Amino acid sequence: MARLSTLLLGVCYLLPTQAADWSATEAQLQYGRLDNPFAGGATDTTILTLQHASGWKYGDNFFFVDFINDGVRDGFNDTDVYAEWYASFSLGKITRCDLSFGPVKDFGLVAGFNYSADANVEKFLPGIRIAWAMPGEAFLNTDITGFQDIGYGDGAPKEGDSYMIDFNGAFPFSIGNQDFSIEGHIEYIHNRTSEFGDVKSWVLAQPQFRWDLGKALFRSPKQLFIGIEYQYWRNKLGNEIDESAVQALVVWRF
Repeated sequence: MARLSTLLLGVCYLLPTQAADWSATEAQLQYGRLDNPFAGGATDTTILTLQHASGWKYGDNFFFVDFINDGVRDGFNDTDVYAEWYASFSLGKITRCDLSFGPVKDFGLVAGFNYSADANVEKFLPGIRIAWAMPGEAFLNTDITGFQDIGYGDGAPKEGDSYMIDFNGAFPFSIGNQDFSIEGHIEYIHNRTSEFGDVKSWVLAQPQFRWDLGKALFRSPKQLFIGIEYQYWRNKLGNEIDESAVQALVVWRF
């Protein structure tokens, strides 16, 4: 937990001091049966997520912290804490040049940090971002980054360098008077090696389908959502386990 506190303090320090152009902070509650790729089997798992996204003059920031508990003392997801943080810098905004062409809206630089408390894993992800032109409030990015192990001390076996390709976005839409959205990400992380051998490439997809319950029942739009998150993970955590799970989802936006 000490390293998590250091991470969050670092995020606060690195975020721009000027006011954000926009921001969104959410608490998410997910519940479903997730696989244990080390011990085998699936267990009922609860995940409480704090998520924040904001934009400023030259880019945007995104981070989340997962608090995970599968209710079984098996050395995996035992009150684990997992966090990711990404800062991107728009080359179009920084240079004041229109870099758009065809379906491309902008290019940028991105830097990410991943942290797992249970496994004592720390990853650094430097790379580039392609922002695609989308209608309305929808957005779609493609991030191409390195995937570098910077952990130290006891924990999961240290891994060699690899790379990640991640598609992330959100697509709000309406049917009649009801508002919905499909959002999330799909990532590919290439295979790498560890002291115990090969770590397989994986594909992780986590799309969410949301219904704006606050607008439907309380005339308070964009605050309370319910829905599902579908998780597909081929070679989960580099093991030969393919996961397909549906989780119930409740979201409160501050």
